[in-house]
Amino acid sequence: MDKQLIDTYIITNQKYFPEDKVVYLKEKLSSIDQDRFSLISSLSLKDPILLLVISLFFGSLGVDRFLLGDTAMGILKLFTCGGLGIWTIIDWFLIMNKTREYNFNKIMTII
Repeated sequence: MDKQLIDTYIITNQKYFPEDKVVYLKEKLSSIDQDRFSLISSLSLKDPILLLVISLFFGSLGVDRFLLGDTAMGILKLFTCGGLGIWTIIDWFLIMNKTREYNFNKIMTII
């Protein structure tokens, strides 16, 4: 795989992945073929800042958790109004890291 192509992908999408796993992701990307890399490049990744904004406005309804595929927690937050606001506030601090982990896991399933 072309090192410059991988570096460009990592630099442009670095905000979507956890900082401690970027080096590991770079190593994994260098070991895949061109077809798989083009599939990974075409994936749409969730923006952590956008999910934080969604969490701020609609977190008590569980929308943030539904977007991350955590349906059970989304339903629980919906029926309890965000755990009476407690889960909503906790998610304001955790949602960006959860989004980055979600994006990383999505890439790793393809690799």
